[in-house]
Amino acid sequence: MLKSRKVSSRGETIGGAAHYAFGALEDDIIIKHRLLTITTTTRGEPPLKKLQKKFTSFALETEKNQQNDADCERLAKAFLQELRTFELPLLKTKAVIDANVREKENFNELNDEINRKILEAQDDIVDLKKQLEESKVERKHKEECQTDIAALEAENTATSRTLELRKKQFAHSVARCMYFSTH
Repeated sequence: MLKSRKVSSRGETIGGAAHYAFGALEDDIIIKHRLLTITTTTRGEPPLKKLQKKFTSFALETEKNQQNDADCERLAKAFLQELRTFELPLLKTKAVIDANVREKENFNELNDEINRKILEAQDDIVDLKKQLEESKVERKHKEECQTDIAALEAENTATSRTLELRKKQFAHSVARCMYFSTH
């Protein structure tokens, strides 16, 4: 007997019915098993078995060599009615399968879109990392330049003071020389 997995982790039901998840292969196996063993989830005689009986009755009646047109017509109508009854769940199942296929296609499209966005985001991250590294290098250069500027300004100030001191010393020496040359 095939086992199924419950989607809900606590055995909860949604809409009053428990939901089970089957893979495509499991679904095919379950359907084939039900058709071959003539079992269904409904009560009473299985639909395929009922259909088989109606067809067998009709086929046997047509093989008789008697004037039994009325019986053949009645059995043919019963067989066709049973065939329509059997076909309805199959049509419903086909509609569900078609809806599931469309849903899967939508999911695949969304999955592809999400994967594309993930790749774009990864590319953006790589670009941003490069920009960050470039910004760090640029900032380091700016800080080095500011340090160099501060050092140059300090050197300029020291040189200016030394120059002023030399000017004063020179002016004082010139004044002294002039004083001694006049006296």
